[in-house]
Amino acid sequence: MSYNKQTSEKYGWDPSWFGADDFGPELQEKVKLFQKSMGIGADGLVGPATFRRIFAHREATIDDYEPNGEHIVYNGNYFPIKWDKVITWGEPGGLKLNSNTYSSYSGKPPRDITMFVNHWDVCLSSKSCVSVLNKRKVSVHFCIDNDGTIYQLADLQHACWHASDRTVNHKSIGVEISNAYYTKYQDWYTKRFGPRPVVTDAVVHGRTLDPHLGFYPVQIEALKALWEAVSNACGIPLEAPLKNGELDTGENRDVSSGKFEGFVNHYNVTNRKIDCAGLDLVKLLNEVKAD
Repeated sequence: MSYNKQTSEKYGWDPSWFGADDFGPELQEKVKLFQKSMGIGADGLVGPATFRRIFAHREATIDDYEPNGEHIVYNGNYFPIKWDKVITWGEPGGLKLNSNTYSSYSGKPPRDITMFVNHWDVCLSSKSCVSVLNKRKVSVHFCIDNDGTIYQLADLQHACWHASDRTVNHKSIGVEISNAYYTKYQDWYTKRFGPRPVVTDAVVHGRTLDPHLGFYPVQIEALKALWEAVSNACGIPLEAPLKNGELDTGENRDVSSGKFEGFVNHYNVTNRKIDCAGLDLVKLLNEVKAD
């Protein structure tokens, strides 16, 4: 019984994963049944091999376990989010990454997550974005579609390949916010969702960008809800990288080295990227804190 408690604390599982209420004899019997079904030694103890099996099983059937209300998933556990349109990879209508697009941390202690990286996808929809990600063999944990729907593509336990830097990838969570960027697509958006805001004065890496499409207000509200949920689930502080007391709009050494803890734009990771130019992290994070 004490062994199971120890591995529960180490790996982040609890008796409900096996259909039990606590760490008593019932749990050991249910673990034995699970172990037999998996063809492994049935001793009733949740060691590394058993945890790997239950994590993989739970990941493959994650929609069977979701409690009431909307949630995000970290290390096989559900965390609430204050947003009414959230779809995980296992639910009907969900979007899913190919297994060769991210680093799997299945069956390992909870990943040490310290950053959240914001991207725009330069696609017309989240469905199109995921298709591109899978073709390019890269990945991200979340997409936010034009109507504000949040898609979770992978458990936060996995390290997705999204931040142009291996160190940052293994410490971070990423979101792709649907936005084709170029103003030539405004007519397409207007016919389907209404006109997008146009950003005219964004400065990144010391230069002012040409006018480009911004995010819909509903996408910003979804993003704020996601930030709050991720902060609560993973302990990422609601802070942005600063320079001279204001949002740093260029590459930030603490971010690119993996030392920063908080919420960043992709351009903070590398000077080869400009997303999400015009997204005022300081202002929006302060709004999340106020809520």
